[in-house]
Amino acid sequence: MNIVEFLQDLMSQVPALVQPLIVALAAAIPFVEGELASVLGVWAGLNPFVAFFAAAAGNFLSVFVVVVVFGARIRSAIVDHRARRRELVLADGSAPSGPTPEVEEAGPESKGRQRFRRFLVRFGVPGASILGPLALPTQFTSAMLVATGVSKAWILLWQAVAIVLWTGLTTAVAAGVLALVIG
Repeated sequence: MNIVEFLQDLMSQVPALVQPLIVALAAAIPFVEGELASVLGVWAGLNPFVAFFAAAAGNFLSVFVVVVVFGARIRSAIVDHRARRRELVLADGSAPSGPTPEVEEAGPESKGRQRFRRFLVRFGVPGASILGPLALPTQFTSAMLVATGVSKAWILLWQAVAIVLWTGLTTAVAAGVLALVIG
């Protein structure tokens, strides 16, 4: 059973008061996020506004945890890694002899990460945050923005804007499709 089927089954078995919590929890899962969670909520019978607010809140809460709780750790790990690489270079500027695993190149970037980097270079943090969900989950894009040294407040602001836009769009589409189907 995949995660979407599990969430649909769960939504049908719990009282209406618990359903927004399930939508919020689902929205915290990368790749499900606010967009799919709000659709699940609408199709489960939740009011579209309730589904939207629950999904947006759950998605933003997960981004907030990534940025605020883990953000400092992510950034310090990157800075420490770069500092260790610099220490490997000898005082005279020559590289040390022998294998240095810290300096080895990482594997190739995924297509989603490459697309996100293009968004960031071309459109800055606002554009990368708004277009980022087309390439990667918001939790991943937030972590990448933290790693580049962008201000946490700036990341949270633009991730909130992106979450509201994308979740609102998918909620409206889901409600419209449901209205057409039901009649």
